[in-house]
Amino acid sequence: MTSLLKNIIRFILFILVQVYVLDKVPPLHQFIVPYLYFLFILWLPFTINRVLLLAIAFAFGLSLDYFTGTLGLHAAPCVLIAYLRPFILNFIIRQESNELSYTDPSIKSMGFTLYALYVALLTFIHHLYLVVIEWLQFGDVLYLLGKVMGTTAISLLLIGITEMLLYRKGTFKTNAG
Repeated sequence: MTSLLKNIIRFILFILVQVYVLDKVPPLHQFIVPYLYFLFILWLPFTINRVLLLAIAFAFGLSLDYFTGTLGLHAAPCVLIAYLRPFILNFIIRQESNELSYTDPSIKSMGFTLYALYVALLTFIHHLYLVVIEWLQFGDVLYLLGKVMGTTAISLLLIGITEMLLYRKGTFKTNAG
């Protein structure tokens, strides 16, 4: 399966799972809202052009906003993590290491610790920005932090389960072109 077809299928599946499964889950607590959709952006290939990455993230977030009726609420955090993704990858991965031999971020390509750090940082940033936009008031900082931490924790749990259920074998880059 080509990378383009695989990512188109992921795009559709992540939207459908978020809209028709996770958004239908009754609130577990006032702090906990399950989000998994942004994992699509984290799984995009290392070599994707930055402008294309931002455009895909915007289209992905806007697609989710269309289905949920919240125009812009999910598009903005998706674009933010797409913008920060290359900087975080460059910060946590040495350029001469595995990043040059694998095509996309995964536990196999980055190692468990670096992949967990990559996912945790971008998940926290995504949820912080999402909650700030959704809430739009800074009166009770403890409530804000509680909601961000609760949502981040449940999302990291869902990402861990997704990684275990959907094993992604590492695909190597080749020089054949």
